[in-house]
Amino acid sequence: MNQKTGLTRLLKAFGYSMAGLKAAWLNEAAFRQEVLLCLVLIPLAFWLGENDIERVLLISSLFLVLVTELLNSAIEAVADRISQEQHPLIKQAKDVGSAAVFIALCYSVVVWALLAF
Repeated sequence: MNQKTGLTRLLKAFGYSMAGLKAAWLNEAAFRQEVLLCLVLIPLAFWLGENDIERVLLISSLFLVLVTELLNSAIEAVADRISQEQHPLIKQAKDVGSAAVFIALCYSVVVWALLAF
């Protein structure tokens, strides 16, 4: 058996994660915009949050948007690899991924509105 375990597996997984972040940064304008927004809002969260719980909620709501955007980008990449043709199921998959990003953004707006303003 040639299974990778321990530190080797951890290092490989880290490399795959960095490759995924690089691909998202290079290929997804929405991801770049959301990262730049996080660079502004995360420091603001430390100033606006009155305690650690509020700061965690403000920051984690932003991370949720990034995670959801990455998953949406993965869905779109797989769908595009399968077929470039118009197909109702591919459209549905892409629309549902987009809806997930929308819900994450709405959640983040609600958290920020309730805690920061």
